Amino acid sequence: MKSFKPAITLAFSGASGAPYGLRLLEVLVAMNYQVYVLISSAARVVLDIESNVKLSGNEQKASEQLSTLFNAQPEQIKVFGKDNWFSPVASGSAAPKKMVVCPCSAGSVSAIALGASDNLLERAADVVIKERGQLILVPRETPFSPIHLENMLKLSQLGVTIMPAAPGFYHKPESIDDLVDFMVARILDHLNIEHTLTERWGYGEQK
Repeated sequence: MKSFKPAITLAFSGASGAPYGLRLLEVLVAMNYQVYVLISSAARVVLDIESNVKLSGNEQKASEQLSTLFNAQPEQIKVFGKDNWFSPVASGSAAPKKMVVCPCSAGSVSAIALGASDNLLERAADVVIKERGQLILVPRETPFSPIHLENMLKLSQLGVTIMPAAPGFYHKPESIDDLVDFMVARILDHLNIEHTLTERWGYGEQK
C-alpha cells in the first residue's frame, strides 16, 4: 500500500457550501494526504443539490465514489458513517490530530460546543478538542444569531479556529472556482500546508 502523509479528518455537515469541502478534499488527495471523510445525512443532500455528487450511504461504496472522482490511491480516502463508533476518529488513541468541518452548519457548531457527540462528526470534533489537536470549522450561515456567535466564541476560546466561508475579492476572482480556492487556500494556510492556489496579499503586480 502506498505511503501517505498523516491523515486529516474532513467532515461535511448540512450547511450550504459543498464545493468548498470537495475542493479541499481534491487538493489534499493531490498532495498525498490520507483523508478520513465524515458526511452527515443532510450533507449528502447538499452535495447532490450543489455539486451533483450522489454519494452512496454505504461506506465502502462512498469511498470508492470519491476515490474515482478525485483519482485517489486505494485506501487514501476512507468514508465513515455517522454511527461507525469503531472508526479511528472516534478514539483519542487513533484519531488524526487535524480536523476540518467544511462546510459547518450552525447546528454542528452548537453540538460541538456542547460536546454532544450524538454522531461520529460530533464525536470526532470532541476528540480533537480533548486531545488538544487542531480543529477548523468553516460555518456557512448568514446572519449569525447571538446563539451562533456565543457558540463560536466558546469554541474559539477553547482553541478552535472559526473560519466563516467568506472569500475575499482583492485577488480579483473571475469565477466561482476562484472564490472557492480562496477559502481552501486559507484553510490550507492554517493547516500549515504549502500551496499555490492563490496569490498572497502584496504579491504580484497591483492593478
